[in-house]
Amino acid sequence: MLHTSFRRVTAVRNVRFDGSAIPQDLLLTADGHIEAITPASGIHSSATAETEIDGRGLLALPGLVNSHAHVDKSWIGHPWQPYAGEGGTDGRIRHERARRDELGIPGLDITRRVLAEFVRFGTTALRTHVDVDLGVGMRGIEVVREAVAEYDGALTAEVVAFPQDGVLRRPGVADLLRAAAEAGAEHVGGLDPASIDRDPVGQLDVLFAIAADTGCGLDIHLHDPAELGAFQFDLILDRAESLGVAGRVNIAHGFALAQVDATRRRDLLQRMAALDVTLTTVAPLRLPQLPLAEMDAAGVRFGLGTDGIRDLWSPYGTGDLLGIAWQYARAAGLVRDEDLRRVMRLATAASAPFAGLPADGLVAGARADIVLLDAENAMDALVRTPPRAHVIGAGRLLYEA
Repeated sequence: MLHTSFRRVTAVRNVRFDGSAIPQDLLLTADGHIEAITPASGIHSSATAETEIDGRGLLALPGLVNSHAHVDKSWIGHPWQPYAGEGGTDGRIRHERARRDELGIPGLDITRRVLAEFVRFGTTALRTHVDVDLGVGMRGIEVVREAVAEYDGALTAEVVAFPQDGVLRRPGVADLLRAAAEAGAEHVGGLDPASIDRDPVGQLDVLFAIAADTGCGLDIHLHDPAELGAFQFDLILDRAESLGVAGRVNIAHGFALAQVDATRRRDLLQRMAALDVTLTTVAPLRLPQLPLAEMDAAGVRFGLGTDGIRDLWSPYGTGDLLGIAWQYARAAGLVRDEDLRRVMRLATAASAPFAGLPADGLVAGARADIVLLDAENAMDALVRTPPRAHVIGAGRLLYEA
C-alpha cells in the first residue's frame, strides 16, 4: 500500500529559523532536497498552492530523528492491554513471548500505525530494533521493511536485528543474527550480555564476529547497572578497538555510565570518543540521566529515542520524540538556552547519522526533512512540545494538521 497521497513540495515559504525573526523561503528540488534558502518573497499563488506550503511565520526545524525505537511490537490499535506478568527485563521478555501471537506481533498493520504516529509527531528518520528469535525468525524485519517501503523513501529507517530473548541461551539465535546481517540488516543488536546470557565474553565475541565479518553495525542494549554495566562497557570498547569496528558500535541505555564515579565515567567517555562508540537513551525517569555536558566535552555522539510505545513492556509512550527530548532535558535539570538548544539538535539533525543520514540540518543541499510548528524558538519548542503543523520528508508532505 504505497502512500501515493504524499504530494511533492516545491517550496516552503514564510518560515522562521531558530535565532532569527526574518522569514525565509526554502526552495526544494524534484528529488527532495533543499535547493536554496532565500528571504521570503510572499509569493504563494493559487497556481502553486498544490506544491507550495505557506508557513505563516511558523518555526522550521529539521525532521526529528528517533535513534532507538521498536516499531514491530506495539499494541497500538488494539483494545487497551493491562500491564501484566512479572517485572524486570527477563519477566517482560517472558510476558511478551506469551502474548505476542495473540496480538499479531509482529504485524504489518501495527507497524504501519506506529510509523504513522512517529510521522505525525515529526519523525522523518529512525533506527528501529526488530526482534529476531526462534519464534518469529526474521519475519519482523520483513514486516518493518514493507511498512517503511510504503513511504517510498520519504521516511528513512535503519534496522537492528535484535535478540530480545538473548543470544547464547537460545541456540540458533546467533545464526539468525548472522543471517539477518548477511541479508542487509544495517545493525545487529545485543542484550545485557552479563545478566541475560550470563556470559558477557561469549555474547560479545559472537556479536563482534558478525560485525567484523559482515560490515554491519552493532547496537547493544545495556541495562546492567553501576560497575557490572561499566565492566561490559570495557569489554565492548576492547573489542571495538581490537577488531577494527570503531565507528560502528552503539550502546543503548547505558545506565551504568551515570552511576559510576566521575573518574571512572571520564575514562570510559574518553575511550568511547577515541573509538567513536556512541550512546542512545530513552530518558528513563527513575534513573539518573546520561550527563550531556560530560559527553559533549569528551566528544561522544549521543541520540534520543522513544523505545517501545504502548507495548507489552509498558502502557506508556506516544511516539513523540520531541516529548522524549523534553523528558531528558527536564530530568537532567537542563535550563540554560545553550543546553536546551543542544538537546533540540540531538533530537534533530545531530542524530541523523543514527539513521544513516548526514547531520546537515536545514541548509542548501540537505535532504528536505522539515517540521513546522508554532514556537518562538528552539527552546520554546522543547519546553512546550507544541503540535506539529506540517511534516515533510524528502520533499513530500507526510502530515498536515
